[in-house]
Parts: sequence; structure tokens; C-alpha cells
Amino acid sequence: MLPSERQREFAKSLDAAFHTQMAKTSLGLSPISLALAYTDWALHLAASPGRQMLLAQHAMALSQQALTSQWQHQPATDADDKQVQDKDHRFSDPGWSQWPFSVMKESFKASDAWWRESTKVDGVSKHHHHMVNFFTRQGLDALSPSNWAVTNPEVLKKGHESMGQSWIKGCQSYAKDLMENQSSRAAADPGTLRPLDFAVGKDVAVTPGKVVFRNHLIELIQYTPTTETVYPEPLLIVPSCIMKYYILDLSPSNSMVRYLVGQGHTAFIISWRNPDASDRDLGMQDYLQTGVMEAMAAVKLHTGAPRIHALGYCLGGTFLSIVAAALERSRSQSAGKARSTRRRHEDAASLDNLPELASVTLLAAQTEFSEPGELGVFIDDDQLKTLREAMARTGYLSGRQMAGSFQFLNSRDLVWSRNTRRYLLGQDEVGNDMMSWNADLTRLPERMHSEYLSSLFLNNALASGHYRVAGIGVALKDIKAPMLVVGTVRDHVSPWHSVYKIHLLTDTHVTFILAAGGHNAGIVSEPGHPHRSYQIDSSEKGAGWIDPDAWAAKAPIHEGSWWEAMHAWLHERSGTPVPPPTIDPASVLGDAPGDYVMVRYAD
Repeated sequence: MLPSERQREFAKSLDAAFHTQMAKTSLGLSPISLALAYTDWALHLAASPGRQMLLAQHAMALSQQALTSQWQHQPATDADDKQVQDKDHRFSDPGWSQWPFSVMKESFKASDAWWRESTKVDGVSKHHHHMVNFFTRQGLDALSPSNWAVTNPEVLKKGHESMGQSWIKGCQSYAKDLMENQSSRAAADPGTLRPLDFAVGKDVAVTPGKVVFRNHLIELIQYTPTTETVYPEPLLIVPSCIMKYYILDLSPSNSMVRYLVGQGHTAFIISWRNPDASDRDLGMQDYLQTGVMEAMAAVKLHTGAPRIHALGYCLGGTFLSIVAAALERSRSQSAGKARSTRRRHEDAASLDNLPELASVTLLAAQTEFSEPGELGVFIDDDQLKTLREAMARTGYLSGRQMAGSFQFLNSRDLVWSRNTRRYLLGQDEVGNDMMSWNADLTRLPERMHSEYLSSLFLNNALASGHYRVAGIGVALKDIKAPMLVVGTVRDHVSPWHSVYKIHLLTDTHVTFILAAGGHNAGIVSEPGHPHRSYQIDSSEKGAGWIDPDAWAAKAPIHEGSWWEAMHAWLHERSGTPVPPPTIDPASVLGDAPGDYVMVRYAD
């Protein structure tokens, strides 16, 4: 007798509950995926006696180097690790050169070097090797002697000099953070959340503008011009829905929006709605059509401009590239022949009334996902299954889960070094607008996040030409508009080598910029910011392939902010300035920054 539907549902819910409890033991990750990765590594290592012999020799050599350096008061100089360890800020204090702390430091470095070498075993799958290497580094970073009071000379010295006050202050900071964390988790009313250090609409997101369009998914903000003339092509900015839009409109001194408005651009920006459980069925198509396409149509309606510039950041850039390809594909089909069926006409109707793209700018945005960087450790079939089961209970991926994943990617700086400074050294955190923005968490709908990871990250559908939007198959080579693509050197979210692959997927003018900094700090790089530089070079349609490292070796380096290069690039592709458009009072739904950006949740 076959099981009934009720029995099937019970069995499914029982499995999901069991998987949930298992995931709690591994910080929300799939324990099965982790076990498979380490089993793959261990079995291949066990079947490789030659590799074991080399690792044993490597261990002896590292031990000898560590002992020699301790007696000579010199740091270890293992050829594989010299560059990294010379720059390891965890051991920058002079106290680490004194016994017994020098012994601890050099022993840790030797262990760290050996374990990283031990993960390199032939035969292990690429994904499993990535996972083993990543999580082994996570464990080693947690065990660093710099993380513990009794083994950190700087902590002991600071405590002695302050008569223990630094330790007391650190304990107070720990207790305060613990209480705030517990209260935020228990908060049912968003009004009980801890206020942000930089208030939205008062300290950040203060560039003057009006909300001129709103639907269930977005608010569209049109910024007030500040110049006597503006370029005739408006600029639509598509930020990532993973983050609040005002990362591009922080304080007046480092607001990209304010900078662009000040250069004569009529700027619009999308403010994504922070979803709740009722939005669980919003999918990728909703974000592309109800989000990006309706925003483009609204820009055309409010300005009358037939051509616009479009700029997308992070996931917003991925969305924009898909829409740009679909728009060009739809128009080429329309020019070639009439619609064959009424259904095909209706599918493309949302594309037919959109403005032409004068240019496409992508900031730290991936379009090819075969090498997603460190994020790849969280993405395989079993981990997506675990994630879907977690989202099925709430209807969304919580902001806390996303924030935890991003902290994982750079735990040495964002977790361990931060904890050492705050809890062991008793140092106060110097808050800034970006840290406040980072605490303003956002959610993602269950369906959209699942589709995004499955179709793009797991199956690389966009790069392989298998993605469809509005009923049309899209390929990025259909994009005819010139492109400006920006990557950042230390990007853990969108590695610049992956971002650079836009050259493989398109056949149009591409200007590529490689900026100093990381995923956020490298983008928020205003003129006057110290220690900023970038490389820039262009390739025309039909140009041959240059691999990213060769590009970086030949591209000229410029000191200063790449924003100025972006403006110059847009200027070259814009028409003669005209008087700024007026904002029709009848279309105004409220003042910037709008309502959607104000929605906050505890998770």
C-alpha cells in the first residue's frame, strides 16, 4: 500500500525538522555537505602515501624553521607563506618577538602553514577542496594565540599599564553586546530595535529628492538637480536588494549619488522593499520586471528621455545586465520580423516601452558564476536544500543570516580581530556611516533567493545562455550599449577575476576599472579619500581576449578616486547639457529617502 499524501507531508516535515537541528550544530550550514568534503579529502589523503611523506617532511622543515627563528628572534620565512605572514597584523605588536610569545607565534604560523599545505591533495573535487581549505582556515584563525588574553602580549601589557581597567572595560563591552544581541532577537516590534548610529534621512541618505514612483517592490527616488544644466540622458541606479540602497548615498562627504548629481546627472535610484513572510513567492522575474523594468519605464515617463544611462551595483548589476540583454534581444527581434503570436507580443510588451540604454555600468557585479570566490563554499545542492528548508519556515532569508555569511568570509578581521580589540584590549569602536549601514539588515524572499542561487550560482544559467526573462532567452553578447565595469582588489563577494569575465560574455565596448579596496569600501571611494588608486583600460568590440592577470600587469595605475573616471566616461557618452527637468508635483509620493528604506527587522 502506497503512503497517503498526509503521511508524505508528515515525513517531509519530520525530515525538515531533523535537518534543522543538524544545521544548528554547524552554524546553519549543511553538516552533510561539510562531512562529504572532509571525507573526500581524508580518503584521498589516506590513499596517497607519497603525499603523506611529503607532508611529514614539510612539518619537520617548518618545525626546524620555527625553532631557529625563535632562537634568532627572526620570523619564519617559509617560501609559501612569507608574503602573507609579513603582513599579518595580528602579530604586529613588538611583544610577539619576546619569549614565550615568540614561541607561540612561530608554532602557530608553522601549524597554519602545514594545515594549508595539507589541504592540497590530488583527486579531491574542486568544490570539496575549496570547502576544506576555507573551513580549515576558519578553525585556524579561531585558534590563533592573538585571540586569547593569556597568550597575547599586547593584551597583558595593556591590562598591566591600565591597572586592569582595559579588561574591565572589555568585559563591560561584552556584556553590553550580549544583552543587545539577545534583546534584538527577542524584539517583536521593529520600534524596539537599537537605533542606528547614523540615522537614515538625518545623517545618511540626505541627498534631496522625491519619491516619484512606488509599487509593491520598489520606490523610485528622483534627486533634485543642483546644477544649472544637466545631461539629457537620466541616470538610473539599481542597487542590490541584498542591501539598503543608501550605501551609495551615505554621508554628504562620501555619497556617490550626491557626487553624480553635482556633476550634472539627473539621478534616479531604486529603493527595494524589505520583504516579510507575505512576500515569500516573489521571484527573480518579479525583481527584474516589477523592479528594474518598471523603474526604467518610470524614468522615461517622468523625464521624457528616450535614452538613459543605467548603473547597477552588486546583485543590482546582475539584474541590470539581464534586463539590458533582454531589452536588446527584444528590439532586435522586433526589427527583424513581426511577432508570430499574441503570447510572444504580450511577453515582450514590458520591454517594448523601455528607454534605450546609452550605457551600462556594473559595479562589483558578477555575470559569470563558475568562480564565485569564497561564497562558493556555501553553494551546492545539499546546502541549498538546507537553506530552502530554513526559508520555508519563515518565507525569507533573514538579514542576520546574510550578515553572518558575509562575516564568515572575512572572519579574521570582522570577528576575531574585532573581538580582540573590543573585548580584550578594551578599545571603543569608532563608528562610521558604513558600519551603521551594515547593521541595517535586509531580507530576501524565499523564492527569489532560491532561484537566484540555483539558476545563477549553481547552474551559471546567465553565462551559458539558459536564462529567460519576459519569455525571452537572454545572452549578454546581445548588449550593444557601451559598458563600464568596476571590480575591486579585495572583494570577497564578487571577486574581480570573476567580474572581469564580462569580456568573455559581451561583444561591445568595455572599459574595465580595478579599484583599490573591498566590495563596499572600494566602491565608496569618493574624491579626496586617502590611499585610493585604480587601474583602467578599454577594449572595443571584436578585441581579442586578455586574461585578467595580464590586464592588471599592463593597465595604467591612477592615484585618486575612480568616480572621476566614471564621470568622464559618462560625459563622453552623453549629449549636450540642457536645463534640468522639473519634478511634477502631482507625481510626488513623498520626500527622499522614502518609506521602504525605513523598514527594519530584528532578523
